[in-house]
Amino acid sequence: MRVSLHRIDPTLPLPEYHTSGAAAFDFVTRETTIIEAGKTGLVPGNIVVKVPKGYALLILPRSSLPRKKGLICPHSLGLIDQDYHGPKDEIFVQVQNVTSQPVTVERGERIAQGLFVKTDRAEWREVDSHGAETRGGFGSTG
Repeated sequence: MRVSLHRIDPTLPLPEYHTSGAAAFDFVTRETTIIEAGKTGLVPGNIVVKVPKGYALLILPRSSLPRKKGLICPHSLGLIDQDYHGPKDEIFVQVQNVTSQPVTVERGERIAQGLFVKTDRAEWREVDSHGAETRGGFGSTG
């Protein structure tokens, strides 16, 4: 799949898949950012991506982020739509510092990854019933 992107800072490398089996590519942070203890901040990802038609781009934290940096993504993942690619639509990674000390994310660090997923749009067909028994509600399977 060919994907158009614009690097805000072209001196930083392009996003990269680090192994032949990697499903997601790593973002490289554009600038050093300090996230104060207990606060949420945005870390610039250095790219504007034109997501291909029929796809969305998910922004996921790297699995080592909480352990290595004490940061989590408070919404678990981000969603980049096909129409988010204007000149000021740089992708940012939202992170929350869950430590008691400021955390520094250095320029060039890899804290998040991007995953392209196929999407489809629903055409709603309203019904009075689906003809199934209620399973028991939220959390009913244990």
